[in-house]
Amino acid sequence: MTGKTHLAIGAAVGAAASVYFPFTLENAAIYIAVAGFSALSADLDGPSMLSTKLSKISKLIREFTLWSGFLLAGIICYYFFTDRTPSPLYIGVAGAVFLLGLVAKQGVIRNVLASAVGIIVMYAGYYYQMNWLIGFGLFAAWVPWLKHRGMTHTVWAVPIWGAIGWGLENQLELEGIAIVAMLGYLSHLVADTLTPSGVKWLYPLTKKSFKLRL
Repeated sequence: MTGKTHLAIGAAVGAAASVYFPFTLENAAIYIAVAGFSALSADLDGPSMLSTKLSKISKLIREFTLWSGFLLAGIICYYFFTDRTPSPLYIGVAGAVFLLGLVAKQGVIRNVLASAVGIIVMYAGYYYQMNWLIGFGLFAAWVPWLKHRGMTHTVWAVPIWGAIGWGLENQLELEGIAIVAMLGYLSHLVADTLTPSGVKWLYPLTKKSFKLRL
């Protein structure tokens, strides 16, 4: 399903929670934000609404690296045609940049950027002594390297996400945040179960994809 669909379902979960728990506008906004974000987080293992900007930046970086390699290679050719010898260091750098531009995949660059953001979040959690933020940063730094619809789309990921939500709940002192986070995350898996590809709920115990066709 699309990111917008997951976000809408997550927002609906948050809205339901805001009615179930003691209602205030501030609490309702927090429940909806947590559930909506949680509903998108399972797709951090691939291109998604949360990584759209990073995908665009990674594309620009790849193109910049590739064209920089062509430019440096052209400069080296110019040196040789004018009987001037470039330094071995310059040739090595030009060759490395050129090869990097050829072999670097846009997805890999996106994953590196996502991991960098996750590491920054981990440091912020450490600096401000927020264990839940450290956990979220670790999640954000690790999952981009996983296979899409792999470990993040399993029943095991739900309590892990719930633990992050529980830490946020303790900090905000707002009842139900952990449950809302888990339900938002779970809504993503349920929604993907309705797609033709299904979800490997019990991976890696089994690679069977569970599907429900309505």
